[in-house]
Amino acid sequence: MISSSDKKWGSMVQQKILAMKWLFLGSLITNTGISLIWPLTTIYMHEYLGEPLTVAGIVLFANSMFMVIGNSFGGWLFDHWQPYGTVLAGIGLNLFATGMLIFFHGWPAYPLLLVVSGLGSGITTTAINSYATRIQNKRPSVVFNILYFTSNLGLVIGTLIVGFVLPYGIGVVFALATGLFALFLVVALLHYRIDKVAIATATTQTVSGERNPAKPRLVMLMVTLFVTWLMYEQWQSNISAFMLGEGLTIKDYSFLWTINALLIVLFQPILTAFDRWLLQHIRLRLIGGFVLFAGSFLLLLNGSGQYITFIVAMIVLTMGEVLALPAVSTYVTLFTPLAQQGRYQGLIQGFASAGRALGPLLGAMVIEGTGSYQLLFVGATGLILLAALGFAFSVRQSIPALNDPLHPVTHQQS
Repeated sequence: MISSSDKKWGSMVQQKILAMKWLFLGSLITNTGISLIWPLTTIYMHEYLGEPLTVAGIVLFANSMFMVIGNSFGGWLFDHWQPYGTVLAGIGLNLFATGMLIFFHGWPAYPLLLVVSGLGSGITTTAINSYATRIQNKRPSVVFNILYFTSNLGLVIGTLIVGFVLPYGIGVVFALATGLFALFLVVALLHYRIDKVAIATATTQTVSGERNPAKPRLVMLMVTLFVTWLMYEQWQSNISAFMLGEGLTIKDYSFLWTINALLIVLFQPILTAFDRWLLQHIRLRLIGGFVLFAGSFLLLLNGSGQYITFIVAMIVLTMGEVLALPAVSTYVTLFTPLAQQGRYQGLIQGFASAGRALGPLLGAMVIEGTGSYQLLFVGATGLILLAALGFAFSVRQSIPALNDPLHPVTHQQS
């Protein structure tokens, strides 16, 4: 069934909208710029500034928390102010912070400017995801699948560049990041201005006096996303120490992320080819993805130093990642009023950022408190499955999607 909200959504097609190529380019530039900065934080603060690891951890936590604030604030600005101004504000904060870091990267300037960068990154990433909800010539699932791919590609490119550029000095790294954000600013100035008519059309949809029947399932999905990122961060932090303790090397650990990146690239055309089916069965896609996340930790319980076990676990993890994470944004887009798209995309980014911020700390506390990685893996498996079960329970009854003008009927089965 096509609701009045679908008609309002569809009426935007005639207005000026953001072309997908500029959206994806913005995502690629932003994530490349961000990944030039955050991987260096612990090493730079400990090895170059002489600060203890605990201080570096606190700074990373503060950076993540300000990113959460940026996510929420960016979503509010997108809905209540203007998309164009929101993305420019986020880019501007990043440009200011990285530009200042070229010249002032000592203590305490470095952590203070890093926090400003986190705030800007939060606003920018939320704005990009919110702009994605305005793309009209592709289904939301296709847009978010490609957006997830470009963001990961940016992270891979950024971390790769750092290894080559860092020997020339930390200032050069920040100069390169500044150049990338300046490039994105130019792209945004030229291509991210949406017609005011289109914005007004979108924001005329309100839910005053009406309760969104999908709200409970959206809340449960956010909780599941938080738990998933909380545990996913173990792969990016504590599992490296676990592998070293099992007699493996840093090279072995790094190669796992090469596998991760390659699989994301390989899975992208498969997701696109089966997008219509996956969109019709988006609940199954989400729940299946979360279960695969949990399964990756279950496999680690039998690691015993066998590298093949870690490879298989990474393959399972990546399959869960490409199924679930892009689908979260798609699902929220389908069941959120247009006037609240920015807010909910901000919540997605905020819950994910909070999970990333707390994950390494929680994992370290469990390991240091119990001396057992196995307990961490059992807990990760159980928590993800419990959260996924909660989401599955919340979506046991089908309700029609609010937004899908290109495919309005299929979600009655989703």
